[in-house]
Amino acid sequence: MSYSVGRDDSYSVGQVAGFAGVTVRTLHHYDDIGLLVPSERSHAGHRRYGDADLDRLQQILFYRELGFPLDEVAALLDDPEADPRAHLRRRHELLTARIEKLRKMAEAVEHAMEARTMGINLTPEERFEVFGDKDPEQYAEEAEQRWGGTESYAESQRRAARYTKADWKRLQAEVDAWSERYATLVTTGQLPTADAALDLAEEHRLHIDRWFYACSYEMHVCLAEMYVSDERFKAFYDAMASGLAEHLRDAILANASRHTSS
Repeated sequence: MSYSVGRDDSYSVGQVAGFAGVTVRTLHHYDDIGLLVPSERSHAGHRRYGDADLDRLQQILFYRELGFPLDEVAALLDDPEADPRAHLRRRHELLTARIEKLRKMAEAVEHAMEARTMGINLTPEERFEVFGDKDPEQYAEEAEQRWGGTESYAESQRRAARYTKADWKRLQAEVDAWSERYATLVTTGQLPTADAALDLAEEHRLHIDRWFYACSYEMHVCLAEMYVSDERFKAFYDAMASGLAEHLRDAILANASRHTSS
C-alpha cells in the first residue's frame, strides 16, 4: 500500500460510495475482510481508491447482485489463473443466464396476471363455457395499457375480482339478450333516434355501470365513438348485424342528449 497526498486519480471512501451506490460502512467492511483493500492511504490515514480498486469493486458488486456470498466473490476475484478477459466472459455468461431466468419468471407472472385479469377462478373449459368462442383475455393487456391508471379501470378490476362463475354467466346472458334485441332493431330498419333504440342504448350504459364501473353519459359517448373508430370493436358489433356499430353510436349520442339536455 502506498501513501498519497490526495492525487487527482484517486478517490476518497465517500466519493467511491457515491459512485457505486453503496454505503461507506460497506466499503469499510470490504476493507476489513480483505475483499477490497484500497491501494492508497493519505498521510492522515484515510482510504484512497484508484482505478484498479474501482474495477474490482465493480466486479464485487456484480457478483453480489447475482447472489454470490462474499467468500465466493473473493475466491473468484483472487484466482491466480483467471485473467480480466476470463472474468468478463464469466460475468457475461452469468448475466445471460440471469436474464433468461428473469425472462421465464416474467412470463410466469404474466400468465398469472392474465389468469387473474377478469378475476375468475375457472378452469380453461369453464371459461370457454361461459364466454363461448370469445376470449375474455384478448384485449386485457391493451385495456390495461390504455386505462390502467384510471379510476374506472381500477373499479372494474375490483368488481370483477368478486364475481363468481354464476355472476359471469348472468352477465353474459344479459349481453346475449341485449345483442339479439338490438340486432332485431337494426335489421327491421328502426332509426337510432327511435324510442326503442334509445332505451336499448340506456340499457347498454346501465349494464356497464352495474357490472364494471360508473358509466356517465359523457363516458358512454366516449365509448360509443371508440366502437366505430376502433376496427376491432366495430367488427364485434357489426357481427351482430350489418351497420350495428354506427347505429349504436348514434343511439348512444341521442340517448345522452335526451338525458343531459336542459
